[in-house]
Amino acid sequence: MSLREHIYSVLIVSSSQVLNNSVTSVLPESKCSPVIFVNSVSEAKRKLSERQFDFVIVNTPLPDDFGTGFAIDTCSNSKGTVVLLLVKSELYGDIYEKAAEYGVFLLEKPMSKSAFITAVNWMVSARERLRKAEIKTLSVEEKMEEIRLVNRAKWMLIDGRGMDEPSAHRYIEKQAMDRCVSKSEIALEIINNKTD
Repeated sequence: MSLREHIYSVLIVSSSQVLNNSVTSVLPESKCSPVIFVNSVSEAKRKLSERQFDFVIVNTPLPDDFGTGFAIDTCSNSKGTVVLLLVKSELYGDIYEKAAEYGVFLLEKPMSKSAFITAVNWMVSARERLRKAEIKTLSVEEKMEEIRLVNRAKWMLIDGRGMDEPSAHRYIEKQAMDRCVSKSEIALEIINNKTD
């Protein structure tokens, strides 16, 4: 899937209608959907408990919290979510020191339209990198599951048929090759036949 085909879900946490209107005019509908607005950290937490978002944009300060802790928690606890924190320029240095190590992007306010577009492009790049990492993680988890299944099946062959470990391994591999199926499928058949 090309980058142009990806659509990103966006949660905007902001109590400023002016900023919300500005952001809406910059985020293209063809790339960003849904775009959900909330005006407090507590509402944002509720939304994040309901679904995951690709992007979370936090306009500080918020009525119930400044927003830095929420941004850090979101980056730390939400796999695949990219967070942009908008802060006044006089606070930028201090907040950057706290938030950057957790992967939170920061942008100074007031900001230009081009700076915001650049920040969104950074977020797209970061999200795609996270997406690739998620795919690799799934692949590793699938391989680990296959190893667990094959090992369990090998022990059943060792116990049930008196094979040694190398013979049991070869048996599973040969069955998989001869039948053009995965070792996992052969292992599952061995396990299911043993437990029937």
